[in-house]
Amino acid sequence: MKRKWIAALLVGMMLQSYSCNEKKEQKVLTREVSFTKEGELVLKKKETDSVLVQLDIEFAESDYETQTGLMYRKSMQDDRGMLFVFEKEEPKYFYMKNTEFALDIIYLNSNKEIVSISKNAKPLDNTSLPSAAPAQYVLEVNAGLSDKWGLEAGDVIEYSKISN
Repeated sequence: MKRKWIAALLVGMMLQSYSCNEKKEQKVLTREVSFTKEGELVLKKKETDSVLVQLDIEFAESDYETQTGLMYRKSMQDDRGMLFVFEKEEPKYFYMKNTEFALDIIYLNSNKEIVSISKNAKPLDNTSLPSAAPAQYVLEVNAGLSDKWGLEAGDVIEYSKISN
């Protein structure tokens, strides 16, 4: 009888610990994140060097920022974007898990030239969206904007960070 009581107590403690951790993590993951301007980005045509658009951007540079991206947000204004900056130029794979609005995902090489665009990525979709060539930067903007701006492979970006 004593063994059954101890076993039941241990199982109860483990379940309580697991459920507390699960609730705590869920609160952190579902909290909506607001936009914080960290820099400015300009998209330019490759042939003419003419400016297509200027955006306010957030940077995703740490592991946490790159894994989270624009998740847990309801929307984003058309004059904003998120720039992912990676250490290496290599094939990249993005998906839309926990992203609640459609995006254009723009892949850029180490020269900051567009190598491919995944247009109109579906919200909350786990489908992998790979770059067509190695990329070092990825820019996420609202779906449809890459067509509106006439972006194509070879177009370039320039960006700067703002000091706080």
